Amino acid sequence: MMKNVFYWLVSISLFTLISTCQAESDTNMLRKNFMTPPDSARPGVYWYFMDGNLSKEGMTKDLESMKKVGIGSVVFLEVNVGIPRGKVDFLSEEWKDCFKHAVQECERLGISMILGIGPGWTGSGGPWVKAEESMQSLVSSVTHVTGKGKQTVSLTKPDPMPPYFGEGAFTPELKERWQAFYKDVAVLAFPKTDEKTFIKDIHEKALYYRAPYSSVPGVKQFLSRDNDDLSLNSGDVIHLDKIVDLTGSLVDGTVTWDVPAGEWTIMRVGVRNNGAVTRPAPLPGVGFECDKADTTALMAHLRVFTEELFSLLGERDTLLPGGLKILHMDSWEMGAQNWTPKLRQEFKKRRGYDPQPYYPVYAGYIVGDKQTSERFLWDLRQTMQELMLENHSLFVKAYAHKHGMKLSIEPYDMNPMQDLELGASADIPMCEFWSMGGYNTSFSAVEGSSLANIKGQRVVPSEAFTAAGDGWKQHPASMKDQTDWAFAAGINRLTFHTFQHQALRDDLRPGMTMGPYGVHWDRNQTWWPYVDGYHRYIARCQYLLQKGQTVADVLYLAPEEAPFVFRAPVSALEGDFLIDKKGHNFDACPPSLLYNASVENGKIKFPSGMQYSLLVLPVFETMTPRLLDKIKSLVEDGATLVGIPPMHAPGLTDYPVCDQVLSTMITDLWGGKDLPAGLVKRTYGKGQVYWGQDIRDKADNLYPNYPLTSGLLDQMKLGDDFRSDIGKIRYIHKKVNEQDFYFVSNRTRDLLNTVCHFRVTGKQPQLWNPVNGEIRNLPAFTDDGTCTSVDLSFEPNQSFFVVFDGKPQPGLGMKNFSLSKEIQKLDKSWQVSFDPKWGGPANVEFKELQDWSQCPDEGIKYYSGTAVYCQSFNYSQSSQKPIYLDLGQVKNIAKVWLNGKDLGVIWTNPWEVEITDALKKGKNELRIEVTNLWVNRLIGDELKQDDGIVDGQWPEWLINEKERPSKRYTFATFRHYTKESPLLESGLLGPVRIVVKE
Repeated sequence: MMKNVFYWLVSISLFTLISTCQAESDTNMLRKNFMTPPDSARPGVYWYFMDGNLSKEGMTKDLESMKKVGIGSVVFLEVNVGIPRGKVDFLSEEWKDCFKHAVQECERLGISMILGIGPGWTGSGGPWVKAEESMQSLVSSVTHVTGKGKQTVSLTKPDPMPPYFGEGAFTPELKERWQAFYKDVAVLAFPKTDEKTFIKDIHEKALYYRAPYSSVPGVKQFLSRDNDDLSLNSGDVIHLDKIVDLTGSLVDGTVTWDVPAGEWTIMRVGVRNNGAVTRPAPLPGVGFECDKADTTALMAHLRVFTEELFSLLGERDTLLPGGLKILHMDSWEMGAQNWTPKLRQEFKKRRGYDPQPYYPVYAGYIVGDKQTSERFLWDLRQTMQELMLENHSLFVKAYAHKHGMKLSIEPYDMNPMQDLELGASADIPMCEFWSMGGYNTSFSAVEGSSLANIKGQRVVPSEAFTAAGDGWKQHPASMKDQTDWAFAAGINRLTFHTFQHQALRDDLRPGMTMGPYGVHWDRNQTWWPYVDGYHRYIARCQYLLQKGQTVADVLYLAPEEAPFVFRAPVSALEGDFLIDKKGHNFDACPPSLLYNASVENGKIKFPSGMQYSLLVLPVFETMTPRLLDKIKSLVEDGATLVGIPPMHAPGLTDYPVCDQVLSTMITDLWGGKDLPAGLVKRTYGKGQVYWGQDIRDKADNLYPNYPLTSGLLDQMKLGDDFRSDIGKIRYIHKKVNEQDFYFVSNRTRDLLNTVCHFRVTGKQPQLWNPVNGEIRNLPAFTDDGTCTSVDLSFEPNQSFFVVFDGKPQPGLGMKNFSLSKEIQKLDKSWQVSFDPKWGGPANVEFKELQDWSQCPDEGIKYYSGTAVYCQSFNYSQSSQKPIYLDLGQVKNIAKVWLNGKDLGVIWTNPWEVEITDALKKGKNELRIEVTNLWVNRLIGDELKQDDGIVDGQWPEWLINEKERPSKRYTFATFRHYTKESPLLESGLLGPVRIVVKE
């Protein structure tokens, strides 16, 4: 017996030792990779090609420049946006050769390529898509007849619905094909109605149109049921038992029918192309979008596009870090479709009844009554969603896997499905955010990060800093705050929009653009040689944020609606354009993923390990019995539910039995449908339900407001995961093994000193600085057993990680941050060298630091590029403290050398660099390279002769490789400025000081 005890004790000791060693090894690896991030943590770019303007030489230069500054991936897309066409036609042999070259160069350089599944930035189609395999709509025409007796009636062929984007996107051939395609589907007759009562928003509800949610005001988050005038006159509606099917009588557009007495309407129902075309595709790639609900149509497209490219590449080594890795579906901008050749049979199989008698509802007629018609429309949208998910996104995902790749999807905008459901079908759900002042698409960040958290997908990529009319104004410092917002929102892989392929010769800068779009994240930027510091910051952040699991307390369940855009309660957020979450983090869950959930220790838990304390229902009138049954089982197993019961089932499947089944479950879970006053707790099984009139009265974007859910969490002894005494700090919390990582960011332009409270106890707080890789303990903190409170100081828009790890070691009387004390001001004159190639003087003396744009010398006033500031100074002091060079104000990025030692790039607050080891007593030589933006030189060039693009044509001198006729320094394919445009502050503005940290 004692021998067994001895072996048991030895085994426990060994296990503890091994676990401790493994934890230390994991920690050391995190530290090492934080300081020097792996390629997998690097940001990416949208690599756009403009309709035939591409070259192998330019591709190589693009990719090599990306590698040099820390870009790890590219999204390869070719479009046509306001730039003259080039000579290399899309999918020509020369184009294919260029594409193959690009893939091979990505393999050589270790850069991952992500390929869109069609021409343009969205969709899957082209001129090879046949009309019968395109996106289609059910259309109808009506003819009125009066009985009684046999009549032969000529029925008008229904017109196509106007394309959402108009007919301007059609080529002449496409327009002809669009007008010509037509197929009859049915002929139905019914007693004539008064034709004054129609279903509201029928074009949206019947999936004829879905406008861009992000950019068009008034587009609905979801489609509400029309509950007005529910009691209609008999003459206002079509009665199912009065509908006569005349489909078999249709011959050459006419029917012969023995018309009963009275006035009748004969509806000819057919199918037309819905007008969706590839956009904005290169001209040789303009064509119909393929049917999104039919695998035959999709595969016909893929055979022409991706299959052709795969065969060109031959067998790929999928283990290489670079090369073609992912297929991509960008933001859904093809709109809706409401027909596919197999719709009727699929509808019968999935919904359990024949949709044909309800075809008049497509046109807005009321069949049966309003609620019956609304139920049919719900069934239609659900059926189309299921078909598009199964036969489009999931099919492409399986296709990608077959070829050793993954699928990423941006599941939003003109999406006729639920955003969350489309995103859930991807290997990698992706979101988007625009630069400040652009469209506010922060909702997509919540959607994308929620899906990744629930499914356990570590990477949350985002199309980043999408812009229109930006005009080279952005730079790393101006983007820092929004970068940090993105990280706190759950994004952990930035993909900059856009790196425009530079097909022009190198002296023509800033060169190629994507028309007015993009933040110009390319090698022709003035500051491109210095951007690696910002990219390294991003990579350090992304490395940690791609680790472990996000901590969240609340799970908001989306309703079973299509389309549907998730919007969090406004009260759970703070801010205006950059919207941050409050102290209790949350995710949004599509209904399909909830079926994977279980309950563990009273929390909703998913197979990924992600767990939540509260399941919150939308304040919504409908729910299927299947979904409510799942919710009921979760509560029975111990979950905490917040929400009021639905009123009825949404569709006609098993109607009215479905409503009776739902009512029984509602009685079990809630005790009935009548809401009690206030907020009431009800026990069911091992769990509890919070419900009552307060939830309805305080609904906020469909959900209970934040004070209500936050109050419930407080009752559960779950205080804020993070808060600061003065607010103004955003955060996200990741748990990596036994470590807790909080990314915290000052969202103001002010210096902040505050106490921050973290819902972590029993661990030592550390500061991990992603700007320079520094890691150090934070000795000043308190731990009250519920949270750890830490004194933190932030520079304007500064951010860092507070990491909790290991045994706490508080330092009595110690401070977490030192103060800067000036010990010398460098206020003598500076020798400044500009580059004459860009109009500046080779050498000039600045008696004092000044803004270039205010200089009377036009060579400096309009200068864009890098200038070198040099100063010699004597230093005689001694200090045992770290010594820094503080540059004061910089426009817009700087690189510092002291006594020949490269001290790195300074691109953000604090505008300082440590010089302790480089500084010496006596004479010191300081060199500062300062780079501004393109804006001033572009404005200055507007004073000179215009020799650029005219009427969409390249200038003759460029085509014929002749000398430029003007004296302009710059060349760009889009004009953002006039000679009257205001100049921007530029240069080193200072004051420049030597400071010591005390």
